Amino acid sequence: MMSFVRSPAVAGAFYPADAVALSNQIQAFLAEAGEDVGVAPKALIAPHAGYIYSGPVAAHAYAHLQPLHDIIKRVVLLGPCHRVATLGLALSSVETFLTPLGPVLIDHSFDEALLALPQVHVYDATHTAEHSLEVHIPFLQTVLDEFKLLPMVVGQASPEDVADVLEQVWGGPETLIVISSDLSHYLNYDAAQTLDRKTCDAIEHLDVDAIGDNQACGRMPVKGLLHLAKRKGLTVRTLDLRNSGDTAGPRNQVVGYGSWGFWEETSQ
Repeated sequence: MMSFVRSPAVAGAFYPADAVALSNQIQAFLAEAGEDVGVAPKALIAPHAGYIYSGPVAAHAYAHLQPLHDIIKRVVLLGPCHRVATLGLALSSVETFLTPLGPVLIDHSFDEALLALPQVHVYDATHTAEHSLEVHIPFLQTVLDEFKLLPMVVGQASPEDVADVLEQVWGGPETLIVISSDLSHYLNYDAAQTLDRKTCDAIEHLDVDAIGDNQACGRMPVKGLLHLAKRKGLTVRTLDLRNSGDTAGPRNQVVGYGSWGFWEETSQ
C-alpha cells in the first residue's frame, strides 16, 4: 500500500529527533553564521552530512534566505542517491515529508510537465531512506514561512538532463533551488583542502567539466545547476568552504563541505 507520508529516516542519527533540540541546534548554527542583509540568492548548493559535521557550513547558505522568508513558497530540492540507485531524476508520489519540526507538503503541480521529460520518473523507493534531501528540510522549515517542497533524487543524469528539469521549475522569486552535495570523501585534511578548493574554483567559474567523479557526491545535480547558471548568466559566490576536520572530526580522514549562492543578474 502506498504511503501518503515520508517519515524521517535519519532523525536521531544525522540530526536530533527531538524538535526542541533540533530547533536549538539549527538556531545556534544560524547565529554563528550571522544574518545576511543583502539580496537573497535564487539557488543554493549546501552539504548534507550529520549536523555536527556539516551543519555550520549549511547554515552559511540558509542564513542568506532571510530577505525572502515570506516570499519563497516553493523549494525545489535535488540531491544524490546513497541507498537505492536510480536513473535520471526521481520524483516522490507522497503528499507530505515529515521531520521532527512538522510536515511539509509536496508540490505536485509540475508532475505532468516533468514526467513528460524522458529523464524524469516517479520512484518512491529511492526517497525512503535517502538523507541527502531530508537533512535540508529542518533548515528550510526554520528560515522560511509556509512553503511546499519539490524533492528529486538524482541518479545517472547528464548536466543537460538536470538543467532542463530545473528550467521547467525555475519560476520567479517564489521558487528557491537547493542542490545538496558534499565534496571530497575520506582524504586527509590537506589533500581534502586542495581538492575541495579545485571544486570550489570550478563552481565559481561555472565550469561543469572541471568537476571529477571523486570531487562531489552530488556532482550530477551540481553540474546541472552550473550548466543552467551559465545559460542564464547567474553570478555565484562561495559562502563557506570547510571540512569535517574543521567542525567535529579528526583530520586523518575528512569529508569536504561547501556552500554557494547563485544570483540572477536582475537581483544584484
